[in-house]
Order: sequence, then structure tokens, then C-alpha cells
Amino acid sequence: MIELTRLNGQPFLLNPFLIEQIEALPDTTITLTTGKKLVVKEDVDQVQQGVRLFLKDISWINAVHGEESVMRCSEAEE
Repeated sequence: MIELTRLNGQPFLLNPFLIEQIEALPDTTITLTTGKKLVVKEDVDQVQQGVRLFLKDISWINAVHGEESVMRCSEAEE
């Protein structure tokens, strides 16, 4: 989960797997896969960094990169 802040100052935790898109309109607006929109104080880069850190913490990034390199090696052998 990543910690974000609503415009009223209330912090909350968000499951990054629910994020469909992040926009600066000019406030940072996060659209979830459910269609719900959340407006947060953090800028787009801060949200993106939070997602990256979360994925790294759960070893998702390393696993994805590992699978990509295995796929590239398999393709090269063909």
C-alpha cells in the first residue's frame, strides 16, 4: 500500500494495483480500475515514486525484469 493525502489533509492508504491512470489536472487525480477518482496533494512524480517503491518492496519489479530477460534469452535462442 502507498500512503497518500486527500486535499483536506487526511492521509489514506491506496493499493497501487487499483490505479488505472494518474493525471495532473492541475491537482493530481488518480483514476482507479473501478472508475472512482481520487484527488490527492502529492504530485504525479511523488505518486509514481510511491508505486515504484511499493513494487520494489514486494519484489514485483525484480520479478518482472527477471521474466523479461528470460523471455529475451529464449527469443534469442530461436
